[in-house]
Amino acid sequence: GLNAGAEDFLTKPVERAELSTRVRNLLRLKALADALQQHSSDLEEQVRARTVELQRFRSAMDATADAIWLINRRTMRIVEVNGTASKMLGYSREEFLQLGPLELGSASLAQLKGVYDTIIAGHSTSELMEVDIRCKDGSLLPVEIRRHSERSGDDWLIVGVLRDITDRRAVEQRLHYLAHYDALTSLPNRTLLYETLRSTLAQAEASGWAVFVLFIDLDHFKNVNDTLGHAMGDELLVQVGNRLVNCLRVRDVVGRLGGDEFALILILEDNDPGGAALVAEKIRTVMAEPFDLNGRTLNVTASIGITVHPDDASDTETLIKYADTAMYRAKQAGRDTFRFFTAQMNTELLARRDLETALDEAIEREEFVLYYQPKVRSRSGRIAGAEALLRWERPGHGLVSPQDFIPVLEETGRIVNVGRWVIAAACKQIAEWIRSGIGPLQVSVNVSSRQFIERDLDVDVLSALRESGIPGRLLELELTEATLMANTLRTIESLQRLKQSGVKVSIDDFGTGYSSLAYLRKFPIDKLKIDIAFVRHIADSPDDAAIVLSIIRMAHSLKLSAVAEGVETAAQLAYLRHYGCDFIQGFYFSRPVPAPEFEKMFNEGRRLPAGDEEAQGRQQTLLLLDTEPDDLASLRSLFKNEGYRVVAADSYAQGLELLALHDAQVIVADQGAGAMNGVAFLDRAKELYPDSLRIMLSAHSARPAFEDAVNRAEVYRYYGKPWDESGLREGVREAFGRHSRLRTASE
Repeated sequence: GLNAGAEDFLTKPVERAELSTRVRNLLRLKALADALQQHSSDLEEQVRARTVELQRFRSAMDATADAIWLINRRTMRIVEVNGTASKMLGYSREEFLQLGPLELGSASLAQLKGVYDTIIAGHSTSELMEVDIRCKDGSLLPVEIRRHSERSGDDWLIVGVLRDITDRRAVEQRLHYLAHYDALTSLPNRTLLYETLRSTLAQAEASGWAVFVLFIDLDHFKNVNDTLGHAMGDELLVQVGNRLVNCLRVRDVVGRLGGDEFALILILEDNDPGGAALVAEKIRTVMAEPFDLNGRTLNVTASIGITVHPDDASDTETLIKYADTAMYRAKQAGRDTFRFFTAQMNTELLARRDLETALDEAIEREEFVLYYQPKVRSRSGRIAGAEALLRWERPGHGLVSPQDFIPVLEETGRIVNVGRWVIAAACKQIAEWIRSGIGPLQVSVNVSSRQFIERDLDVDVLSALRESGIPGRLLELELTEATLMANTLRTIESLQRLKQSGVKVSIDDFGTGYSSLAYLRKFPIDKLKIDIAFVRHIADSPDDAAIVLSIIRMAHSLKLSAVAEGVETAAQLAYLRHYGCDFIQGFYFSRPVPAPEFEKMFNEGRRLPAGDEEAQGRQQTLLLLDTEPDDLASLRSLFKNEGYRVVAADSYAQGLELLALHDAQVIVADQGAGAMNGVAFLDRAKELYPDSLRIMLSAHSARPAFEDAVNRAEVYRYYGKPWDESGLREGVREAFGRHSRLRTASE
């Protein structure tokens, strides 16, 4: 039977329909709950997968040496960075996420949006830009940044990859400085002086000023170099430059044209030669004071030539040329005086024309010859090739110095025809050496920018190769940076055609001109030649040594060879060998010689002596330096039987030379006194050879002396004089042990 409730349920159809609806709704809710539960599981799995993917992404970002940040285009805020960015700029990740590119750079919002939209549109996605980024401490860091875009939902992410270019910027700034200022005197060089004179003449035209140019040449300067050495000559030039600066007013300019030649630009409101004469007399007066060259007194005079704008000329080149002519008249008048340019000085110009005529006839009469200076592999010491250098055997004059005629060839454009002859003659000599049994030797020739501008250089080179029958790889063209940068597109095209024939290319006098390092990648270059101006002082000047080392590393990083020219001492050679310079060239091995003499040198197997590292391996080497002979003898005796290779110096200059020649792991130096005391010596040794361990001996027990040695020279040990023998011996032994451990760890 049915109970009352069931009976009631069956007899009320409206309520049954309502219940049925409720059941169906309940079933739907259950199905929805089941679906939500499954979806929740899927979401959790997706979240876990995305979390793993994000962790991998962050790990990959953090593993890179470059800084990386992601910027949301819509919000213009940083949404992700890597650990390198935090280390580079000093912000934590949380701080970065509160910043945008506007807070870190100097560009405006409109500029950045324009850049980002261009990238999103698919343009310039790989373009490199150099910008300054603001660090957390407020300093600006130069970086190279590359950007590209990534889709993120309905928005875009801008990915920025930043590389610290502080070191590269410093090298570029140094090279730029060297292109405009004389490396020795820090005065404006020829390039900057000419630019300054041009702008001054333009202002003078508008204002009615008179512009005087004084050309100054030291008298008998060659004798200073020949008798006292180039180092003394350089010191004299520095002091002369300082005295000339003191002769001028603020608006006047003095610069060094090269060698012992200086030029002054004087601006006067009226065309009164008396004002220029007063300056010339002032120069003679300050020059009359004796020069102190490292304790040696020297009296030097100068000859001065003067020209004036607008009376004598209105262009830079003519004014300086006339001032040069007037200077030679001053020398003819007995030196130590000055002369104004006059019309009567045309005799000098006639002599110049005579020289130019003689040069025109020199090729036809076969008066030009090539000398060859060996290029030597620094490691093996063997001749690897040669540089062909132009010489002129002028009838009635003998062998003319290249300095006397090559500038004339350059200035007049005759270098184009002469340069073509040089290339052809060098190729013929290479072919002759191949036939004679000497074998294939690479020969380099210097190429002027005018050969690119005024002729098709590649046509001349390919013609010479074809006529001589030699492979292109045996010919190397040496170009200056100025040559590369002049008419760049045409130069690149010409060099690329030559490279297809195997011709090699090197940049001569690298570091004295200026070209952006980015440009180097555009040219098909094989070698960088380090200029003699840097090589000359690498053994005793940390600045020059650092420049040379930077150029060597730059060359190797670009897969180029490094060649050092002007190597004149064993110390210079040792330094270059130590830091991996590939080739050396200079008087230390050989002067430029005629072809027969070069052949004899090659056939005899002449080579450089073995380097210190080759001959001695890694033997423990101790450098002792004391200016007191008795103390130095005692030190030598103390370490005589300790198993070290001991080298000793009684002067700081000799000590620097020995450091270049020998891999001295430990240095013991007396504090001494003078212009370069022991602290200064060890400080310089620290900069040149940072892995050496330095020990100071001093008869002074005052605290300032100790602090100076520790703070400045970073000495490893400090001992008083007279020293405790066992203590000093043990300190040196510990220093060698520490050096060995540090070297092993670095390897």
